[in-house]
Amino acid sequence: MNAAAKEVVIPQRAAASAPIEAARARFAAASRVRLRWPLIWTVVVAAVIYWGMHAHLERYITPQRGIGYALGIAGGSMMLLLLLYSARKRVAWLRWLGAIPVWFEIHMFLGVVGPILVLFHANFRFGATNSNVALVSMLVVAASGVIGRYIYTRLHAHLDGSEDTLEQIKAAGERLRAQSLSMEFLPGLLDSIGAVEQRLIETPQGRIARSTHLLTGGIRMARARHLVRREIKTAVRRAVLRESPVIARHAQRLADVARRYAYRRLDAGRRVTEYKAYARMFSWWHVLHIPLFFMLLTAGIVHVIAINLY
Repeated sequence: MNAAAKEVVIPQRAAASAPIEAARARFAAASRVRLRWPLIWTVVVAAVIYWGMHAHLERYITPQRGIGYALGIAGGSMMLLLLLYSARKRVAWLRWLGAIPVWFEIHMFLGVVGPILVLFHANFRFGATNSNVALVSMLVVAASGVIGRYIYTRLHAHLDGSEDTLEQIKAAGERLRAQSLSMEFLPGLLDSIGAVEQRLIETPQGRIARSTHLLTGGIRMARARHLVRREIKTAVRRAVLRESPVIARHAQRLADVARRYAYRRLDAGRRVTEYKAYARMFSWWHVLHIPLFFMLLTAGIVHVIAINLY
């Protein structure tokens, strides 16, 4: 391809991709705003729990009456309402209750606020045997919910209750590999990205190696991104030295396109390799979490009966 043809092709591609890139930028901005809320929520919850643990609440709150008793009723009721999310997902005629993603958000909210209210009800302290059993059961279920939430986000990478299948993730990865037209001005870059992907993203052989691979996903991803950034800089520098001044004028744009492509490809590759492992973990979590919840329900009922009868 001669210099004049390149000069025409690059701006045309840039113009054609401008609306797509603008849409991606808006989506990324919205995602960043949305991703801030879990962090803010975590900080607020941690601050409230820390304050409650050090505020000597026994001076102001008594579990047997007044606001302390009301906090226990409110927290226990919220945990009972957690069952509505499962019912909404499984019972078709409950569609009138609202969309499943909305109930997913409500489920997460109730699963955090309910246990916190119960902790304030108990003054962050243990008491009688039956209340201790109920409190420990609640803390175990809450911890199990946090673990399940992490596995779910690694499995589906959504915060709204929607889910991806393995086939959809693989299809997204194949589409990314097919979108290599913009890389033709950077020869050798696709091979370099593939080498990094094979070295750091693809699943190794052996059970211990696979477990280590899963646990170090974040570190490997950061390393892979660093390596592809370096490869992109090298490829762009070589292209600028080898090709016409047209390439030099568009070097930064080519580097940006290549970097976005490489990041999306690495992320898709990681999700494909980790999907099956997290799917197994999520199924095991379900087997454990549901009996724990019903154990909490039983312990809570026994606790309520005991404090009202004795």
